[in-house]
Formats: sequence, C-alpha cells, structure tokens
Amino acid sequence: MITITEALAEIPTIQKRIEKKQEFIKSFLWRQANIRDPHEKTGGSATLVEQEFQAIRDLNERHIKIRLAIQAANAKETITVMGITHTIAYWLTWRREVSEKTESFLAALMRGLQQVRQTATSKGVQMTNSQSPESLNDIVVNLSEKDLAGEAEQLENVLGILDGQLSLKNATILLDL
Repeated sequence: MITITEALAEIPTIQKRIEKKQEFIKSFLWRQANIRDPHEKTGGSATLVEQEFQAIRDLNERHIKIRLAIQAANAKETITVMGITHTIAYWLTWRREVSEKTESFLAALMRGLQQVRQTATSKGVQMTNSQSPESLNDIVVNLSEKDLAGEAEQLENVLGILDGQLSLKNATILLDL
C-alpha cells in the first residue's frame, strides 16, 4: 500500500527507467557478425534485448496500474470545500476545465467595468446599477460590482482550499498496488 503522493512520484522514475532500457536496446540492437557479442557469457545480446523489452512492458503496466488506482480512488473519495462536497475526480475536472475559464471570464468582466468607468469619468457621466438613471447619458450596469468581486474572491478561496485539500488527500489516501 502506498499513498497517491508516493504513486505520483513513482511515475517519473518509471519513465526514466524506461528511457534507460530503450537506450540499452538501441545500443545492442545489432552488431556485425565478426564482432564478438559482449554479452555472450550472460546469454547474449539478443536475450538481454528481449529481457529489456519485457522489463519495459512491465514498467508500462505498472504506470497504467498506478494511474487506474489513482482514478479509482479519485472517483470514490470526496472533498468538502466551503460546504460543497464532491468526489476528487469532480473537483479535478472542475479545476482543470471550468475554474480557469470562469476565472478568466470574471477577470474580463472586471476589466470591462473598469474601462467603462474610465470612459464614464472622462465624459462626465455617471455609472449606476439602477434602472432609473439620473440622466439619459448615464451608464447602466446590469451587474453588481460588489457581487462580481465577491464571486471572484470566492472562486480564489475555493481554489486555494481545494489545492490544500488535494495535497492532504494525496498524502493520506492509500492505493492497493
């Protein structure tokens, strides 16, 4: 039994071992018949090359087993962030595919409102959230800037807490490998 953190750390090691075995295979892939086989006492280069191929297959299987075990654990284990509970798989998908776009969208809205405010100031008009502006030249904002800032802050808080929770879970969830 190892933790997710330990399993994740093993993957780069597996890749390095595979690369070394691939280099070994490349270096003993062929030789001229008149050159003595440097591995003849240990079964010959052909035997060693086949053993290295098998070792690569075994290492690739280990890599896949690790990833599948992590996926299974992530689909089963949950994390609660600011009162919202989801599986780790859900949170990871949300973080990779939803939160970044949401963060960019909220930042673009805030930048857009700042630009409108600068334009309004330079033209001497007011910005209002009210549907009954004082002047026909006033700019009506259809979103509460306070709510927008709160949404951005909440997203930032969720991401920060989530990262901490993921690290904690990775260090404590045991995988049966």
